[in-house]
Amino acid sequence: MKWLQKNSPASRIGLVLPGGGARGAYQVGVLKAVARVLPREYGPGSPFSVITGTSAGSINATALAINADHFRKGVLRLSHVWKNFHANQVFRTDTPGIIKTGGHWLAAMMMGGMGKYNPHSLLDREPLVGLLEGYLDFSKIQQAIDNGHLHALGITASGYHSGQSITFYQGADSIEPWARQRRIGCPATLDISHLMASSAIPMLFSATRINREYFGDGSMRQTAPLSSALHLGADKLLVVGVQESKPAPPERANTSDYPPMADILGHAMNSIFLDGLESDLERVRRINKTISLIPSRKLERGGVMLRPVEVLCISPSRDIDEIASRYTHLLPRSLRFLLRGVGAYGSHGSTLISYLLFEKAFCRELISLGYKDAMNTKTEILRLFDAEKKE
Repeated sequence: MKWLQKNSPASRIGLVLPGGGARGAYQVGVLKAVARVLPREYGPGSPFSVITGTSAGSINATALAINADHFRKGVLRLSHVWKNFHANQVFRTDTPGIIKTGGHWLAAMMMGGMGKYNPHSLLDREPLVGLLEGYLDFSKIQQAIDNGHLHALGITASGYHSGQSITFYQGADSIEPWARQRRIGCPATLDISHLMASSAIPMLFSATRINREYFGDGSMRQTAPLSSALHLGADKLLVVGVQESKPAPPERANTSDYPPMADILGHAMNSIFLDGLESDLERVRRINKTISLIPSRKLERGGVMLRPVEVLCISPSRDIDEIASRYTHLLPRSLRFLLRGVGAYGSHGSTLISYLLFEKAFCRELISLGYKDAMNTKTEILRLFDAEKKE
């Protein structure tokens, strides 16, 4: 087995952008800091050969891949969109639109179902389609690959029929599809349907049909969020999380009231978006430690196909739920009315709100937080890129 040396020219750095709805703004702040701290000697191109994204992260990942020939310009364009976001650019927030979808659900429940006319989602994402079509030129993905600025882009979605986590990827011809337990890699010419599928939060947004199957949010059943980047050829990873890193779980509170629907939905959202990443990071660290204790010659002799993977994870230093609680009043009145009905304005309802709070004031604070956290990790970022000596 051939081991890649730390400074090998064949080494590829991958970027992993997980899901998190409006929390994806935090990723933009981290990327702004990366663009700031990397020496100019790296040139205008993307420092990431492999980029993977899930849910909201898939949109950020695609924007970076399209601008792989000029990383800083791509980050600036992303920042401009997120800094000026309004919820009505992502889903319909007008009162007739909310009444239509809400009434559709109510009618279906009262009538015991409406057959093929059953409602598909609570919110209508038609505005997001228009936004993405205006900003993303998907033909530039292949151009970036052909010109050597990008090795691969991977977008993960979850198949509702197969139950598989599928990473649709567009990359170099040398990349081979993979198949593991309930997760596979499938070559594709990526387009807007893959982004809409990957970001289709269950119940809230409708699934998207790709080929023979309907797909929903890629964070569902994604047990190994880091694996796609490794399958696509990355040797080192920068992972941008969207949950505050807490060294210990909070103390259990003695509660007597039944949790409102918003708390349950928020808990489900965290399970979908956050738990898989934490488990995978722990698994990679454990494997790295195990490998470090075994001489490489014994691994080669035994045919053990494992290699150490350097991973840098940057996560929020503050509680995003707390930040979201200060901006809930910015949501459109129709959406506030809908969320109030499920108890989202209780003590823990801000978890659910934080995933839907596509409003510029909230997004700007998350961008600032991401930038600050990444700048505080400047030394580790430079070390990941072997750039300390170039600074």
